[in-house]
Amino acid sequence: MLFNKSRAIEYMKRFELDALVATSPVNITYFTDFYCGIDSKFKDYMIVPGASSRLCQAYAVFPLEGEPALVVSMGSVFAVNAADLWVDDLFLVGDDPMDSSLPPGPMSGDAARFFKLHNSSQHYSTATEALLSILNGRDLTGARIGLEKEDLPDDEKQTILRQLPDATIKDCTNLIRMIRMVKSPEELKRMSRAAEISEQAGMESLSLAQPGRQIADLVQHYRASVAAKGAEFEHFYYGMYGMGIAAEPDYILNENDVLFVDFGCIYKHYFSDTGTTLAMRELSGDLLARRTALFDSMTTAAQTLCPGVKSSTVRDVMWETLEANGITAVFPHGHGFGLEVRDYPIIVADNGLRIRDDCIDVPSDLPLEENMVINLEAAVFMPGIGSVHIEQSFVVTSTGSRPLVSQDRSQAVTPVGLSL
Repeated sequence: MLFNKSRAIEYMKRFELDALVATSPVNITYFTDFYCGIDSKFKDYMIVPGASSRLCQAYAVFPLEGEPALVVSMGSVFAVNAADLWVDDLFLVGDDPMDSSLPPGPMSGDAARFFKLHNSSQHYSTATEALLSILNGRDLTGARIGLEKEDLPDDEKQTILRQLPDATIKDCTNLIRMIRMVKSPEELKRMSRAAEISEQAGMESLSLAQPGRQIADLVQHYRASVAAKGAEFEHFYYGMYGMGIAAEPDYILNENDVLFVDFGCIYKHYFSDTGTTLAMRELSGDLLARRTALFDSMTTAAQTLCPGVKSSTVRDVMWETLEANGITAVFPHGHGFGLEVRDYPIIVADNGLRIRDDCIDVPSDLPLEENMVINLEAAVFMPGIGSVHIEQSFVVTSTGSRPLVSQDRSQAVTPVGLSL
């Protein structure tokens, strides 16, 4: 089970909700463990010519009492991705395309379980029809329901409201984000493994850097290495002549390069994200001073991470350290991450905004909580000279913080065998 169940229940009780209904692919994964890559890509017109470009709809229902349920948007063909889920109540949309004219062959384990589950599942013409059936079957038609509304099409919202006149329907889009920002043990396990894979693959790739070599070779090595370790490539960014962050140009390394690098992968749906400095020459002068200041700001900020500390306080510590070193052309910040490359909290200066929906209304300057995973990062870009960067992941503990995994950022990365 991925999601932080105890936190979800705590928030539901606090805001007097009888059920949460997730509508986006990422939150359906969060509440049920169900993942089908096509759910975030397939749009209505790809199945029905002339239809809209919105994603095919699906739902996950987590009631305060009773069993959760899953509505699979692409019908029974893709429902097999639910074979090993902990959720047993499965609702399918569309016709059953299976050829059942022959007796089924022998099956065992998850396959046998899913076959039984599939055969006992009802089929519905639309996902919203299935959702309404779930709510009716759980006596929730007059309940207080938190509905993730942000990307739910208006016609689906109106159908739900019209069919549930006795229910209190509240937008819980940001409430779910608040639940997600504190990680469960399974999430921490997956995120740690994602970070380990990325760190190993990233350092292997950077060790290959040589003057005259295309940086695309390093990127390709990173892609292959994370894949060999069971993860998916997510990003590999680099600096060009100190003028910003690139991903596409066919850049050839030279002996004077000092480069921003930022890379990450996805392991079992969970992101990693980190960065460092690749130095093709010895750092000295302004470059060394700036990178040393970045490291000091990171070290000081990491010591600030603790439950109850506001997000802006962490950012301010980074900024004050850099400013004390005369560095102001910089954007020190941080962010949570997990099923997406960025989750709350966002570690920036207090902007006075609020995070709100029909359930919550809180300052965007969120206090840290135990078991948040936070990335801290800062980079300096000097056109025609180079760019320096540090990014590192931390877990907030009951008394402070710890590194998510070992990520040595004390020095710039120098390729193996390069003579400085």
